Amino acid sequence: MRVGIYGGTFSPVHNGHVAAARAFMEQMWLDILYVIPTGVTPHKDMKGDATASDRLEMCRLAFGGMEGVIVSDLEMRREGKSYTVDTLRELYDPDGRLFLLMGTDMLLTLDTWREPEEIFRLCYPVYMRREGPDPILDARIVAKISEYQQNYGKVVRRI
Repeated sequence: MRVGIYGGTFSPVHNGHVAAARAFMEQMWLDILYVIPTGVTPHKDMKGDATASDRLEMCRLAFGGMEGVIVSDLEMRREGKSYTVDTLRELYDPDGRLFLLMGTDMLLTLDTWREPEEIFRLCYPVYMRREGPDPILDARIVAKISEYQQNYGKVVRRI
């Protein structure tokens, strides 16, 4: 089973999120995609954003018609901050493959997240560029991906 995980605040969810989910499913040949709105994010201040239940409902409306997509409240049910490594542990199946979708900003800081070694052990990172062409950013991405492959033995894929 090829399982994708697409997390984020989704505050608000928009057409770009839906397009990213479709591209992720198609290009990684996913059987299932979990869309998981973050409960309490360690990366972003959520003051003034929509409530957790509103964000969950927005995701259900936006992704509800997509075959193979499961909108999950997994992280919202957890107390405290939502850490990706905990979500990966809950969804990990040794007989399957987990793919984790992120933006460029998260890709560049993935090694600073909680338990990066475990994240790389449990999943295959996948990133999507939201930014336009930028030679300096391109060089940072290439260097970081090379570092991840050397340090963690995983190839980071791009969609």
